[in-house]
Amino acid sequence: MREVTTGLWLVGIGPGDVDAMSVEAVEVAGACEHRFLEGYTALLPPAQEAILTKRVGEWTKLMRPAVESPEELLGLAETSAVALMVVGDPLQATTHVDLQLRARDRGIDCRVVHGISITTIVTGALGLQSYRFGRQVTLAYPYGDYLPASPLELVLANRKQNLHTLMLLDLDPTGMGETEQQPMTPTDAISVLHRTAKILDVDIDEWTMVLCSDMGTSEQRIVCGTAEQLSVIEGGRIHCLVIPGRLDEMEEQALSRWMA
Repeated sequence: MREVTTGLWLVGIGPGDVDAMSVEAVEVAGACEHRFLEGYTALLPPAQEAILTKRVGEWTKLMRPAVESPEELLGLAETSAVALMVVGDPLQATTHVDLQLRARDRGIDCRVVHGISITTIVTGALGLQSYRFGRQVTLAYPYGDYLPASPLELVLANRKQNLHTLMLLDLDPTGMGETEQQPMTPTDAISVLHRTAKILDVDIDEWTMVLCSDMGTSEQRIVCGTAEQLSVIEGGRIHCLVIPGRLDEMEEQALSRWMA
């Protein structure tokens, strides 16, 4: 059994398949006295949650309030070894960087066990050059009459520089991160993009886009096509979009494998 020291351990568990956890991640999480699964910045499929329990032991799910106001979590970490397990890589979300800083301010050791993230999976799987990706964005659900235009504005800025964009899709239509998440579907995502494009007076219908679903799992699916083609795709659980900039010859050939 691996020995762990008192403090907070941020443990990456990979992209949504427990089998993708590193040996170190399994050993550290299993050795900690308290285990929590962060459940609002990313999701683990229900079937995988049961496997995670068998792999590392019992755990409790934490939603946004308990992570962003982590008094109880850090209180435990002052006297015991605490694992906060995060889908993907723990430091992919600034939420967990903030948690590191809070731990430091309280004199609590905080260690990181990195995991496979969507960022590295997508670029490799599609065959696009990783150094040609610009700023990553998240496409949020509209909240009432509020529809943020900044995600599409950032895509346009990337395209102006001939850079690709990884667009993560929102998981929480309430924006609160307190209840069971509802991942945005391709239909909803394209609808939001069309509404935003109308505000910005941009035509996105001729763009080539790539829908990536359940990446890093056995259900992984990649489809390349127009907004209209992607909007009717059903199935899958967790999705993201890649909106390419200008493609070189090899990238064109790579994407041709996934055409709708």
